[in-house]
Amino acid sequence: MPSIVDRRLNGKNKSAVNRQKFIRRFRNQIKKAVADAIADRSVTDLDKGEKVSIPTKNTSEPFFHHGHGGHHQRIYPGNKEFHQGDRINRPKGGSKQGHDASDSGEGLDDFIFELTREEFLQFFFEDLELPNLVKTKLTTISETRKVHAGHTSDGMPSNINIIRSLRGAMGRRIAARGPYQSRIKEAEAELELLLNRHNETDAVIIKLREEIEQLKKKIAHIPFIDTFDLRYNNRIDQPKPTTQAVMFCIMDISGSMGAEEKDMAKRFFMLLYLFLTKTYEKIQVIFISHHTEAQEVDEETFFYSRDTGGTIVSSALNLTSKIIQERFPTSEWNIYAAQASDGDNWDTDSIDCRRILTEHIMPYVQYYAYIEITEDRHQNLWQEYLELQNNWDNFAMQRIEQLADIYPVFSQLFQKQSQ
Repeated sequence: MPSIVDRRLNGKNKSAVNRQKFIRRFRNQIKKAVADAIADRSVTDLDKGEKVSIPTKNTSEPFFHHGHGGHHQRIYPGNKEFHQGDRINRPKGGSKQGHDASDSGEGLDDFIFELTREEFLQFFFEDLELPNLVKTKLTTISETRKVHAGHTSDGMPSNINIIRSLRGAMGRRIAARGPYQSRIKEAEAELELLLNRHNETDAVIIKLREEIEQLKKKIAHIPFIDTFDLRYNNRIDQPKPTTQAVMFCIMDISGSMGAEEKDMAKRFFMLLYLFLTKTYEKIQVIFISHHTEAQEVDEETFFYSRDTGGTIVSSALNLTSKIIQERFPTSEWNIYAAQASDGDNWDTDSIDCRRILTEHIMPYVQYYAYIEITEDRHQNLWQEYLELQNNWDNFAMQRIEQLADIYPVFSQLFQKQSQ
């Protein structure tokens, strides 16, 4: 079996293969370090890397070495204090940062390993997923993959199929020299009969020998391989079935939502947006903000708009339903929605919200998550949504009281479902 060793240089003299092996080996320690880092940074800083500290003793690997027995002579340059035969006391401890001395003389230095942004996010979102992500239909997203489709006589040199080419060359050589070999056998048989009856100088015998020699030369001149024999691997583009999904992010920006509440809602959606773009490449995100009126906005406006006003939550739900009907047919799209609000709404409008969700949204979405940002008690919108939670398995709701609740709530809403 031939072995291929990839000796191409990696960036900054690092080995990507060894790095992946290291991550797999110390997966538990790295995952714990990522979990500890969550409490020490804000949501807006989640897309940065992280330094992981692993005890050096856990990174050791077995290797062959000389034992501690026997006599050794060593010369230390710059020695002005000791002579041969002097006994040197073991140092009691060091003062270097990151080192703890022990009575056994073995250091306890930690190995510092820095995760990249992609590696950190991979561990961070490892246990999360969009619930009920199923393929409803072959999508219209233009994505293809190369598949093998036989062989062709034309192509790039890198696509030459050696086995098929040599097989074709062998068949051509067998077919080309077949008539010559048959004639050679007949001529050799005739020559043997004539040699038994006539002298070797006979003209017929000389002529047969010349014929046999010419036939052998013709066989020898048959090329081992010809351009006619070359065969190339043929690959064609085949549509690749994928699943497409859309996520609606609905946020209350009314006057009842104070600066702290808006900040927590924005952090929640930033975390959600980061999760979606990291985990799923083929997904669209629709941002809808509302006070008395709702509008579809871009990411920048959604997160940093200073608009304010009264509260009519149903306006956002009506806009969501309208967008679903016009742009995202349920036969082709998996639809998800997440709503953040303080729950303060008109009683009559809260009833309308429950009706709109029941009739126009919940039958068409895979999952709908609602978070209420309040400190002390639930608002009237929460009470109406309780009935939805009891009637719809694809509806979930949680409350956020402080910044520390954002990730636990997010993790609970989007945790992986058991298979």
